[in-house]
Amino acid sequence: MKSLVIVESPAKAKTISKILGKDFTVKASVGHVKDLPVKEMGIDIDKEFTPRYMVIPGKETVIRELKKAAKEADTVYLAPDPDREGEAIAWHIAEEIKSKAKEVYRITFNEITKSAVQEAIRHPGEIDLKKVDAQQARRVLDRLVGYELSPLLWRKVRRGLSAGRVQSVAVRLIVDREREIGEFRQEEYWSVNAEFEGSNKPAFWAKLAKYRNDKVEIKNAEGAEAAVADIRGSKFVLSRIEKKKKKRNPAPPFITSTLQQEASRKLRFTAKKTMVVAQQLYEGIELGEEGAVGLITYMRTDSLRVAAEAQQAARAYIETTYGKEFVPEKPPVFKSKASAQDAHEAVRPTYMTNSPEAIKHYLHKDQLALYRLIWNRFIASQMAPAELEQTTFEISCDTDQCRGETLFRASGSVVKFPGFMALYTESTDEAIDEGEAILPQLKEGEELALLNLQPKQHFTQPPPRYTEATLVKALEEKGIGRPSTYAAILSTIQDRKYVQKTEGKFSPTELGTVVNDFLVERFRELMDISFTANMEEDLDRIEDGKKKWVKIVKDFYRPFHEKLAEASAVKGKVKPEDIPTEETCENCGKPMVIRWGRHGRFMACTGFPECKTTKPLEGEGQAKEPETTDEKCPACGSPMVVRSGRFGKFVACSQYPTCKTTKPVSTGMKCPVDGGDIVERRSKRGKFWGCGNYPKCTFVSWYKPIPDPCPKCGAPFLVEKWDKAGNVTCICLNKECGHKAEIRKEEAVAG
Repeated sequence: MKSLVIVESPAKAKTISKILGKDFTVKASVGHVKDLPVKEMGIDIDKEFTPRYMVIPGKETVIRELKKAAKEADTVYLAPDPDREGEAIAWHIAEEIKSKAKEVYRITFNEITKSAVQEAIRHPGEIDLKKVDAQQARRVLDRLVGYELSPLLWRKVRRGLSAGRVQSVAVRLIVDREREIGEFRQEEYWSVNAEFEGSNKPAFWAKLAKYRNDKVEIKNAEGAEAAVADIRGSKFVLSRIEKKKKKRNPAPPFITSTLQQEASRKLRFTAKKTMVVAQQLYEGIELGEEGAVGLITYMRTDSLRVAAEAQQAARAYIETTYGKEFVPEKPPVFKSKASAQDAHEAVRPTYMTNSPEAIKHYLHKDQLALYRLIWNRFIASQMAPAELEQTTFEISCDTDQCRGETLFRASGSVVKFPGFMALYTESTDEAIDEGEAILPQLKEGEELALLNLQPKQHFTQPPPRYTEATLVKALEEKGIGRPSTYAAILSTIQDRKYVQKTEGKFSPTELGTVVNDFLVERFRELMDISFTANMEEDLDRIEDGKKKWVKIVKDFYRPFHEKLAEASAVKGKVKPEDIPTEETCENCGKPMVIRWGRHGRFMACTGFPECKTTKPLEGEGQAKEPETTDEKCPACGSPMVVRSGRFGKFVACSQYPTCKTTKPVSTGMKCPVDGGDIVERRSKRGKFWGCGNYPKCTFVSWYKPIPDPCPKCGAPFLVEKWDKAGNVTCICLNKECGHKAEIRKEEAVAG
């Protein structure tokens, strides 16, 4: 009996082939094999929105190989990833090979381990058509929005623009937050802090909590100085000591969103980078003689469920490593949100024997960092709570003039038992306070000496701009997108130049604000956050079998198409108003204005079109605030940042000009000659890509590399080649291969 297993990626195929042995052939589809056509909508609106799928250009060879392998096998197991996209891939493959195959089954596994894969083979199932319908509904909705709305943006705003059903709402969050910041009015307030000393050291600081029997509300320096003058010279007594024992429970294991948030906070990874590295850990890493091993469970999940076997293995590891007292009486149970797909587990390590320290020599820097984060979070989630003792001092004024009216308060905590905190504590997005005081051993009722009295000025702060972590958190909380889409949303809105990220924080570009305002005005329902969240819930209901996909699409399309017709009938373009200046045109003497164009703001003469004088704004194009990276300078150890120069972006030491270390920006792909980083460079002839180890390695390409392996020869990446007509093809640089096909892009229709 010969069996064929079909997965998505070559790396996954390699790991599974090792597990199943010689009786199984394992092939990779290298992602989707069929999709809607690139150059036309591909949806018959008049026939119940029937989609027309085609073999993706370049995948013909893959399809032929899969058909041939299916014909030679007795049984075919379709094993793409266990989510909607994976189900759609399995369905499309089945459609292509069903005439060749004898028996076709669908199998899924949450982790690529021997037990999980063999269990899936022993209990095969069928393709879940309800899950396929949910994916199909999303694809059709996104194509309808993209194909019909993007041309309108071309006519009304600027050629080349595109809109997405979900990404446009994410841009709205950023635009709305920027307006909140702009409208914020800062208010001054003051605090008063006192340093006390009792019978035992150390001295400690306390904050004024009550003044003249009221809550402290000091608005200005005069009020603060008056309070200080009133309090100074008084006697103080430690009127109350309160001690409370508290338990702090560990954070649950990761789901996709919390993994992206914590990797952003602790490792400074983008959401996209987190998912790329997590995919590598999931699909399998070569561990010496052991071969390829899947190190984590499936990383696209919103479920907090943990398999009982994994919990027992973790408990055994904790007892051996930390001691019996660190093992809770019962394994913890974490409750997933109502919409979670509980068929999956939380993100966790697959084997307790593969600790980060045990396998660190087999992982590169980013893989090790992310694996250690996942490992620590999961192990900590299975450990006993931490036990803390919190102590609060209340210090009262003991002078007749202020007795009972003035109160200072200081708090401190002592860790009595570290529990999970011995391994891991979760980061937060909020600003951390100055910290709790280290309090001395004192007795209630004793008199304290006032050593220092210090007023301190503060200002209310506007809401912060979104970071990758807080934006993912907001998307999840508001129900926008799903675990598999967060990283794509963040990448797309930046690629489209609708938002920019400076020092790790998002702000809208002027283009993004213009497009957002136009869409909010003309397509209020489409841009409504609750409407988008309800649509996500509708997709979930399709997957549950509670709703039909055609009805969901139909109910969306009718009002959307009406709004589109209304917006198309309005004449004129949408653009920001010109900004007047005091400058006059050097050619005709008329006033100059700051005008908005294809590449941003510029100076232009008001005499246009008779006078066509233009010039760039002062400072336009010069380097702005650099974007930080997670790299350290090899020369001085300072953080490296991304800067812009005359030849484009480059990575430089943040301590310039003291340290002048620079390097090109890596594409994340490896040189086919020596394995070095492929980096983007510029010359007088234009942009090109080459090996970062130049001049030792002279590999160079004038075509942009893309991180898609060659479907014909398995080369690690392909390159884009554009012709004068604007057509683009992808080609393999391996001359012996010769693969060449029209490239598949997530075009404007992507949602």
